[in-house]
Formats: sequence, C-alpha cells, structure tokens
Amino acid sequence: MQRRTLIRSAFATPLLAALPHAFAQGNWPTGKAITYLVPFPAGGTTDVLGRLIGQKLGPVLNTSVIIDNKGGAGGSVGSEIGARAAPDGYTLVGGTISSHAINVSLYPKLGYDPQKSFAPVTLIGTNPVVLVVNQASPHKTLKDVLEASKAKAGGLSSASAGTGTSQHLALELLAYKSGVKFTHIPYKGSGPAIQDVIGGQVDMMFDTTVVAGPHIQSGKLRAIAVTSAKRLASMPDVPTVAESGITGLQDFEVVSWQAIFVPAGTPAPVVQRLHTEIRTILATPEMQDKLKGFGMEPTDLGTAQIAAFQKAEVEKWAQVIKAAGIKAE
Repeated sequence: MQRRTLIRSAFATPLLAALPHAFAQGNWPTGKAITYLVPFPAGGTTDVLGRLIGQKLGPVLNTSVIIDNKGGAGGSVGSEIGARAAPDGYTLVGGTISSHAINVSLYPKLGYDPQKSFAPVTLIGTNPVVLVVNQASPHKTLKDVLEASKAKAGGLSSASAGTGTSQHLALELLAYKSGVKFTHIPYKGSGPAIQDVIGGQVDMMFDTTVVAGPHIQSGKLRAIAVTSAKRLASMPDVPTVAESGITGLQDFEVVSWQAIFVPAGTPAPVVQRLHTEIRTILATPEMQDKLKGFGMEPTDLGTAQIAAFQKAEVEKWAQVIKAAGIKAE
C-alpha cells in the first residue's frame, strides 16, 4: 500500500505543480459543473445564501452551480467532505462560524482543520442571531424567558441547527452568563429546528435573522431579543440582549458569519477569480438589499484578511467553549 501511494505521488507531483500555470492560461472553468457544498439541510442560512449566489455565479462562469446539502454535526459532515474534495476549482464549501471556527474546539476528533484544510474565497457577511418563541408563547421579554426557565424542571427547551452552531453557542453563553439552565435540542439544520419552534414542540430558539426574519414578519414567531451590540435596522423594535438590564448580560454579543471556502491547494488564480466574481455579485444593489434585508452586514475583505478574521474567531470561541464547559453531545 505504501509503495502504491509513493508511485501515485511521484506521478501526481509534476501534474499538480503544473496546475496553477494551466489554470492561469484560462483553462478554468471548462464548463464542468461546480458543486457548492452546503453542510446543513435545505432551508437554513447557508443554504439560502448558497442558492442565491449559485444562481448568479453559474452564468458568469458559463457553467452550472449545483447545491449539495450534506448536513450533520454542526456543519462538520459536509465540511469534511469538502476538505477531501479535489482542489480543482469545482468544489465550493459554504463555511460558517460553526463549521469553520467553533467545531474545532468542540469535537475531539474533527475530520478536518478549519484553517489548514481550506482556502478562503469570500466572507459573505456577518449577522447576529435573534431569540424567538412561538406566537402563542406567553413570553414577551428576555426576563420572561429566564424566569420561566428557572421555574421549569430542566429549563425551557431550545432548538438549534446542531451542536456547536452559533444558535447553540448563543444559548450556552446566555446560560453561562445568566446562571439559568436550558435544555438544548440539536437538529441537523435550522430548517427543521425552527419548524418545531413554530409548531410549539420546542419552547424557543436562537437563529440567524436570515432564517427567523420571514417567520417573525409573518407573525409565526415572536422576536425576544437580538444578540448584536446595538439594535438592527431591520428589526428596530427588538431590543438587544444587553438592553435587558439583567445582571451579567451587559456585554452579551454573538455575531454569526457566512463565508465561502475551497479545498486547500486550489490554484491561486482560481481562488482569485472566484473571489472577484463572487464579490462582484454580492456588490450588486439587488444582493446588497437582500443581505441587509436578512439583517446581515455585508463585508468586503480580501482573502488574506478573511484568513486573519477566521483565525481570530477560532481563538475567541475556543476561550468561550472552555470557560462555559461546553461539550459536543
């Protein structure tokens, strides 16, 4: 087996060395379909953004962009598949705060390194999460939620898109800072999780404004508080967690983010072309309006800046997870 591997490596090395030059000559893309891996089920933030971007990117590159949902383990399952994909420019990975910053400190045997296994392409934007309850819930303020959770054995139930996601970490941070217990119920994505909150099977949920926003607007969910430092322009009547005035929550802030990565080793010219084309798409008034309508703050960072941002996020959440004693379930 070792000899066979060495032989393959010997033949592969000259070919891989020539790839950047070949791609630089304009041989990419060839018309082959690009797979956009979404490490969460359909209906979540990463899926919604992937489909919006994919619809625009395909025609620009004269090919098709296929969304492939591979949910599980807070984005780890799909991300591992992406990390092992060929670094040829035909696989994109929708990365999130959970899959590419949090999970490495949460799971003892993660099948990829969020920084070393990928090359950043684009930071789509950042957005806070919002605490929501069913429209029929008696809870109208954060104080109501905390008092009800104290009074209930095991605390109120709270759904999330999976262990280690921003929804989960927001809940754990709230529990840690307030001293109130909750029962965490992880799902394989935001779509099924928020449907159970709407249906009344689960008491509450922190979720991104991308997913929760439409349900708040339709009246199916009630927004309790947002996790940003200040109120959102898209939800001016919803207070921040810090505004609750509750002891220990004065500096509470959780900001989620969405990005696009490719497998490490993807030729630099391909990464740069993808970065340029996707940034151009995101800069259009139509996409800017959509992002802001979702409650997202658009960003415009270069790939090196994204890598530095990601490194800081990995370090930040490692400290939070350790301090709160959070463990993968």
